[in-house]
Amino acid sequence: MKRPTSQQRIGPHALTRSLAWLRICAIAGQSAAVLVCALWMKLDIPLIPLMVGIGLLAVFAVFAAWRLTQPWPIRQWETILHVAFDTLVLGYLLYFTGGASNPFITLLLMPIALSAAALPVGAVFMVAALAGIAYLVLLFWYVPLPAPLHGATAGGFSLHVVGMGVNFVITALLLGFFINRLARAVRLQQMEVQRVRERALRDEGILAIATQAAGAAHELNTPLSTMRTLLPELRREHAGDAPLGEDLALLEGQVDRCRTILREMVAFGKAQLSQEPEQLTLTHFIHGCQERFQLLRPEADLQLTVADDAKHIVLRTPPGLRHALLNLLNNAADASALNQSQVVALTVHRDGGWLELIVSDHGPGFTPTGELSVLGQSHKMTGLGIGLALAEATAERLEGELTTNNTENGAQMCLRLPLSVIAAS
Repeated sequence: MKRPTSQQRIGPHALTRSLAWLRICAIAGQSAAVLVCALWMKLDIPLIPLMVGIGLLAVFAVFAAWRLTQPWPIRQWETILHVAFDTLVLGYLLYFTGGASNPFITLLLMPIALSAAALPVGAVFMVAALAGIAYLVLLFWYVPLPAPLHGATAGGFSLHVVGMGVNFVITALLLGFFINRLARAVRLQQMEVQRVRERALRDEGILAIATQAAGAAHELNTPLSTMRTLLPELRREHAGDAPLGEDLALLEGQVDRCRTILREMVAFGKAQLSQEPEQLTLTHFIHGCQERFQLLRPEADLQLTVADDAKHIVLRTPPGLRHALLNLLNNAADASALNQSQVVALTVHRDGGWLELIVSDHGPGFTPTGELSVLGQSHKMTGLGIGLALAEATAERLEGELTTNNTENGAQMCLRLPLSVIAAS
């Protein structure tokens, strides 16, 4: 699937949103200016045509606000049409108020400045050309302003100069505010692109590990079968040596465990290809994970708490969720062992439309950075550095999140998943 580029996400949508807010400011400012000039200053301006133009802009503002709430993306040509409409309405209002001699004529530069911050060069040229045409038209065709506008006031300034000062303040404030909003959107998008790139690199690493694991599983099957055949024979040959017999029995059990893991890897791959997740209650899923964890870490003391409101949830268990939870439990057991403890706690509860799986340990806690492990890097002497990375990848694939924080007794990891994704309908 093609990734959205920075231009596709930042430019049109961010500019259209900024234009919507700017349009509201324009409607309020234009209405106030027209009413002040007509009713308070008693200037002979065409009030009805001006209010009609402002009314059209208000109707379009309602449409633009509705459009921003729709799920389909805003295209570049839509944004250009919005800019064109705003420019035409502003030109219409300037036509009835002196044309190019109006001190607010420089507001035609506002759409160009905003477009330059969010759209490609071609679109900016189109907006600039439209504003330039409007300016040229207003140079020759317009309704002249009343004469008192250019007369001296009591303070020695003409109303035209006062209008220029007001226009300067308005332009500076609007440009500073809205361009800052666009720049912030650009920064946020750059951060999102960086996160997506990091996730892509991590997923490529996971895929490479999975490919190597598939090859290793195929190659390991033969030596495991050989050992499984020879170990019973060795036990029979040394039946009189009890200590050696116990060691050989332990080795035989470990070989059987390795063969079981290989079969689960194959079953996991088939489940991924079929895209048919198993359905079972949350209670059965958790107890299955508990049994598997106690088999892997018999020395660990797992304290399990499942909330009553979550026990009967039927999960559409996706492949990988069980392994993600086991990875978290295994990491928690390793962390507790660092403080000479064997206690690991698993708390499962429902939080609205989310399922939270909270794993707590009695270890030293996370580093001050609070960052999750990087793929291939581990702080444990025997760690491979992929447990937390795989868990985080599973959480993101299920539209959830994996968060970490330190507690009084150690560390806590929360696997938070939306029920709309993992629960059966």
